[in-house]
Amino acid sequence: MITERIEDRLYHYLTHKILETPGAILHAIGGIQTHIHIGVSLEPNILVSDWIGKLKGSSSYYINHEVQPKALEWQRGYGIVTFGTKDLQFVVDYINNQKEHHKGAPFTNGWRNTLR
Repeated sequence: MITERIEDRLYHYLTHKILETPGAILHAIGGIQTHIHIGVSLEPNILVSDWIGKLKGSSSYYINHEVQPKALEWQRGYGIVTFGTKDLQFVVDYINNQKEHHKGAPFTNGWRNTLR
């Protein structure tokens, strides 16, 4: 669960790790208590599964050892949606307004409605 206590530190940590990744450009990061979205452009030489695994592993280690013990445990797996540059601003706006998008609507309904 991404609580208010860890949210800022988690986003700061993930931002730093993404920005130090050669070939990665961060566009947006945002989420709610149950999940986050990251809008990022990645060069084709980055193996996404390894990269996501490293982000999840190092961020949970950081939060659990430096911020609050047993505060963060990521779910297994991840989801990816690809988009073109013409949709970039739409995706960034969606990510930046996660809390508003998810008020009263389950994640799948909110995302499905957004994609229509």
